Amino acid sequence: MMKKVAVCILLGIILLSCSTQPTDKQEENSLTTEVQQYLDAYTRQFVDLYYKSSLAQWETNTHIVEGDTTNAYQTQLTSEALAAFTGSKENIEKARQYLAQSNKLDSIQVRQLRTILYAAANNPATVSDVVKKRIKAETAQTEKLFGYNFTLNGKPVTTNDIDEILKDEKNITRRLNAWTASKEVGKNLKTGLTELQQLRNKTVQALGYKDYFSYQVSEYGIDVPEMMKINKKLIQDVWPLYRELHTYARYELAKKYGQTQVPDMLPAHWVPNRWGQDWSGMVEVEGIDLDGVLASKGPEWLVKQAERFYISLGFDSLPKSFYEKSSLYPAPVEAKYKKNNHASAWHMDLQQDVRSLMSVIPNSEWYETTHHELGHVYYYMSYTNPGVPPLLRSGANRAFHEAVGSMMGLAAMQKPFLANLQLIKPETKTDETQELLKEALNYIVFIPFSAGVMTEFEHDLYVNNLPADQYNKRWWELTAKYQGMIPPSPRGEEYCDAASKTHINDDAAQYYDYALSYALLFQLHDHIATHILKQNPKATNYYGSKPTGDFLKQILSPGASRDWRELLKESTGKELNAEAMLNYFQPLMVYLKEVNKGRKYTLSENI
Repeated sequence: MMKKVAVCILLGIILLSCSTQPTDKQEENSLTTEVQQYLDAYTRQFVDLYYKSSLAQWETNTHIVEGDTTNAYQTQLTSEALAAFTGSKENIEKARQYLAQSNKLDSIQVRQLRTILYAAANNPATVSDVVKKRIKAETAQTEKLFGYNFTLNGKPVTTNDIDEILKDEKNITRRLNAWTASKEVGKNLKTGLTELQQLRNKTVQALGYKDYFSYQVSEYGIDVPEMMKINKKLIQDVWPLYRELHTYARYELAKKYGQTQVPDMLPAHWVPNRWGQDWSGMVEVEGIDLDGVLASKGPEWLVKQAERFYISLGFDSLPKSFYEKSSLYPAPVEAKYKKNNHASAWHMDLQQDVRSLMSVIPNSEWYETTHHELGHVYYYMSYTNPGVPPLLRSGANRAFHEAVGSMMGLAAMQKPFLANLQLIKPETKTDETQELLKEALNYIVFIPFSAGVMTEFEHDLYVNNLPADQYNKRWWELTAKYQGMIPPSPRGEEYCDAASKTHINDDAAQYYDYALSYALLFQLHDHIATHILKQNPKATNYYGSKPTGDFLKQILSPGASRDWRELLKESTGKELNAEAMLNYFQPLMVYLKEVNKGRKYTLSENI
């Protein structure tokens, strides 16, 4: 009897012991709760500081008054406050501590913690003095860039004015003057770029990154050699077609400008773009006069029409605040301030405050740009949902954001789409080869510039610590190698022509985003055309297609909560590649080879 009692007591003690010792599951639950509390607290403070910083940067970009440093000072203060928080030792230690136990956390928590650590690397408190100097230098560089007074023949001009000259002017001297004027801004930016080169590297090295370029690439989950390999492959894929386009451009532009000698390399002021990244202005497709039609509609129509396009796909209307708070049109001529004329979209608070900064005038370029920029805005609105925490409210990767915008711009320019909007007559007959040529002079021509010139220049700038006395030399070496383009006359190191491109200054070490986005956009567009619309990819009309809208929402709504490679494979059935882009332009090869018969090719067959 006593024995039975003893056994029962012993069993009771064992059971009690088991019930008071936490199980693995209980420990896991306790950890996930603790991590979630940390993430929630971090997010509240981050969003508040992020919004304040965005508001200050918005003012710096939209209201630039020469000699007035108020906005710059406010931007510096709010950026420093955000940097101090994201780069604090406490947040670095917490994120590392929790990530060491990532196998016990859910995937969304892990992604947020990695995002916290990634943000910290750009602002680590361990080098707070360096971070403050970098923020101050970035703010000053932005003001110099967008506050610059461009002049032509002693008179003030806007970048829109310069772009119009390079697009339409046939007088070679006037073109040269306009191109030269566009590069003068670089002189003022060289010292600042040299300072930023050093400060950006020092900042991220404090948290173990080799350099700033490596830091930016890491967002894709790959290393620098892999990123460079992907970009090189894109160039190699398009090179045969680019070589044909380069030969075509040299001969056709020489004829256009009345030049008896056809140069081996394209003079930079011959092409209809300040950096030679888009030559589509060379070709006018007869039967389509978008500029003429749009001129009568006014700039407001362009923005509203872009919104109507997205609504037709099943997306919501833009919030009223978008129109109230955005800066959509050029600053008035009589205004006593300047603004950044480079188109961009802003997710101010990672919630409902979405805006766009543009300088829309009623022409075909801005028509396409409005559709592109609203693509970003609708991406913001799509992933601003309860399933995506604010820390993951960004694109699946940065290229995805650009791909969606560019794809919508492409769709909006296709003939059936234009006919649907009554911008051209449905029975309009055009030369389809010329249409395809015009598109290739945009999309194909862009790849060697983005994946080659820009990506390799910034790689050399940050990875190889390119000396300041070699900036211009290296820039033009790369331009010759990848674009087959040379400056009109020698450009010494007193110039900094690379810095005339805004991204070099204020969106650094990320230009490969655009190259990858072009491959992505054709991949996505091809899927929509062939599998959803059942239309020719060269002649689609997305307008009013709710299934297309549903497909886009499926891609956009997860934000950065899913791996971009999985999302792409799941959506299109394929990994990232240039196949769809090459197929799209393949018919052009036959035409160009015929046109270029007897002409001298000056680019090598292989790159």
